[in-house]
Amino acid sequence: MTMPADLETDAVRLREAMAKALAEDDVLADPAWRQAVGAVPRHRFVPGFYLPADERDEQGLTVWEPVTADLDYGRWLTAAYSNTTLITQFDSDEPNWKQPTVRHGGAPTSSSTLPSLVVQMWTDADIQEGHTILEIGTGTGYSTALACERLGSADVTSIEVDPHRLGQAASALYGCGYTPTLAVADGMYGYWPEARFDRIVAACSFRAVPTALLAQARPGAKILLTLSGWLYGYARVLLTVAGDGTAEGQLLPGTVSFMSARTHAAPAFGNPAHWAADLPEIPRAARHSPERITTATEEAFHLRFLAQSAVPDAQMTHVGDVLHLVDVVTGSAATLTPDSDSDGWTVRESGPMRLWERIEEVLDTYDGAGQPGPETFTLHVYDGGQHLRHPHMPGLPLPRP
Repeated sequence: MTMPADLETDAVRLREAMAKALAEDDVLADPAWRQAVGAVPRHRFVPGFYLPADERDEQGLTVWEPVTADLDYGRWLTAAYSNTTLITQFDSDEPNWKQPTVRHGGAPTSSSTLPSLVVQMWTDADIQEGHTILEIGTGTGYSTALACERLGSADVTSIEVDPHRLGQAASALYGCGYTPTLAVADGMYGYWPEARFDRIVAACSFRAVPTALLAQARPGAKILLTLSGWLYGYARVLLTVAGDGTAEGQLLPGTVSFMSARTHAAPAFGNPAHWAADLPEIPRAARHSPERITTATEEAFHLRFLAQSAVPDAQMTHVGDVLHLVDVVTGSAATLTPDSDSDGWTVRESGPMRLWERIEEVLDTYDGAGQPGPETFTLHVYDGGQHLRHPHMPGLPLPRP
C-alpha cells in the first residue's frame, strides 16, 4: 500500500494530542519527556499489531484482530497514538503482516507498551542527562527511541532476545535517525561490552533479580525491574546498587505487569485433572477464599505476588468453578472448590508442599501486619539470596535467578 500523502501531517496531529492528554494526566510533568513523546513517531515502530475484539469467541478465548495501514488506515494510525499497549507477537511466532489473520487466544510475547507506562518507567528510574543506560527488552524500539530522544543515542544500549524483533526495531530506529547500541542478548545476563551502567531498566519481568545486572551497574546506580512469578503476581522494585555488589530498594506502588523474560516463563504442567486424581477424597475447610488473590483488584494483585513468594513454583488455573494449584518442581497439587453449604471453600492438597496452606500462612501474616501495601516492603539482594522484608512480616525469599 502507498501511504496517504498526509500521513505525516496526521501523525503529528495525533502525536501532539497524545502528548497533551498524557500531560493532563500528570504523566509528562518533565518537559523533556513531553518533548520526546511529541517528537518520536510511534507509527514507524508499529506497522502491524493486534487489538482485542469487543467480545470473546464461543470457547471464551480473546479474539485478536490484526490492525495495519492496509486493513484500516484510520484505525491503525489512531491506535498507534493512543495510550494503549499494542500486541505485536504471540507465542514467539512472528505474524505475516502482509496477510495477517484473526487470532483466537494465545500468549502475547512482544508488544509496544503503552506510552504512559514507558515514560513512567524512565521517570521512576530517575533518568538524567549524562547517564548511561541499559534497556532490557527492545521490543518494537519505541521506548528505546524515547530514551534516545531524551539522552542522545550514544548513552543508550538496548538488548532483545528475539533477533527478528531486534532487526525490525533497528530498522525503525535507524530510519528515524536514532543510533543506540543494539544487541541480541538475554536480559538475564545483561550486556558486558557496554557495562558499567548508571541505570538499568527492564521492559520484561523476572522471577528474581538477575545478579549479572548488579555486577554491570556502577556503585550508586539504580535498577528498575518488574518481578513476577508463575502465579502471575507482579511487583516493581527500584534497587540502588552498593559498592560491595549488594542492592536494596522498595517496591513501588501501583499495578504493572510485563511479559516474562523467556527463560523465566512458566513451564507446561499438563492436564489439571491428572494432578487432582491423587488428592485426598476428604477436603478441609479453607481459611481464606482464593478470591483474595484472584479478583481484579489492586490488593489481590499485591497479595498474589506475596503468595507466590511462598510457593514460587506453583501455577494456578481454573476449570469451571474449581481452582487448581500445580507445582511441577515438587509434585505438589491442590484444588479449591466452592462449598455451597457454608458459602466458603474447601481444599484438597497433597505432595511435599501444602500449597494452599502456605498461601494461607502468608495471608494470615499479612492480615496480622495490618495489610501493608507494596511500598512498605524492601527487597534485599546479597550474595546467597534475595529476600523481601517488612517490619511486621517474616522475610519472603525469591527463587534463585
